[in-house]
Amino acid sequence: MGKISRRTFLKDSLIFTGSSFVLSPEFLPASTKSHLKEKKIRKYPSYLELEEKGLLSERVKKLHSIYESCHLCPRDCRVDRTKGETGKCEATSKAKVSSAFPHFGEEAPLIGKGGSGTIFFSNCGLRCVFCQNYKISIEGEGVEISDERLADMMIKLQKMGCHNINLVTPTHYVPNIVNALQKAIGKGLHIPLVYNTSGYETLDTLQLLDGIIDIYLPDCKFMNPENAAKYTGETYNYPYYAKLALKEMHRQVGVLQVGKRGIAVRGIMIRHLILPNNIAGTDKFLKFVAENFPKTTYLNLMSQYRPEYKASEYPELSRRIKRSEYAAALRLARKYGLTRLDK
Repeated sequence: MGKISRRTFLKDSLIFTGSSFVLSPEFLPASTKSHLKEKKIRKYPSYLELEEKGLLSERVKKLHSIYESCHLCPRDCRVDRTKGETGKCEATSKAKVSSAFPHFGEEAPLIGKGGSGTIFFSNCGLRCVFCQNYKISIEGEGVEISDERLADMMIKLQKMGCHNINLVTPTHYVPNIVNALQKAIGKGLHIPLVYNTSGYETLDTLQLLDGIIDIYLPDCKFMNPENAAKYTGETYNYPYYAKLALKEMHRQVGVLQVGKRGIAVRGIMIRHLILPNNIAGTDKFLKFVAENFPKTTYLNLMSQYRPEYKASEYPELSRRIKRSEYAAALRLARKYGLTRLDK
């Protein structure tokens, strides 16, 4: 997830901050506008159909039962979060939120004129040593809130004109999120949910989100098990689960679809943070995408890496990437025929 430039913390009431900068749709790349015909675009978010069929309550029940022996993510901690036990992510069974506001620093199809309604959840199971938002994701900065309040937060962001609800680092709070979603539907929520994740997901959790999430925004971080283990708290199995997760996300929502104003309505948008010295395995990542997904898959090769948190303790991570490293990644993407690049 991107660095939070303006952050407002939740204390006694819901507070939201915005930005005066707006990216107009006419600046969207032509490649983003040209995919309207790939599939028939749904008129409404898919979660409304699920609720209408009476299936959402069943998902809420199944997800909450996972808290009793938590295996929401591949860490598979098996702690009972309903009794206050915590695993690697250090989260309880109550959602903890750092901030919520219209974000204008995300990908262009997400922000439009009204911004992306981002909700930054505290804690994280991945524990990256270079995390830019470590105070939130690792130190747990934020406030615990009820599911009812989370639902109200979604509604307020919608009323502010946001085009979507952008759930940042949501995996360890999926049961709360889906329960809050059902409450928000009753209050009139009707904009897409964006699942903004590190990509460290299990198929079981993702399958319980099928029909709930319309836009997946995974950041595929590592393609080498040894590097994943070294830089993300011993998650040697990260590449294995990330690849499975990307395939499942694509199966559910397909390539990115945008509406008339260039605003994302459904599909997968894959991020990849380029790290110094090819630590992220960018070459292997691009090869994987080219061999397993349509060439029109929306891909954001991110160049904004900064050595923050504990990165200075690792000489190979203690610098920004070079222009030549970024240029090499773009050339390789084009070589593989990937045509829908956000750059």
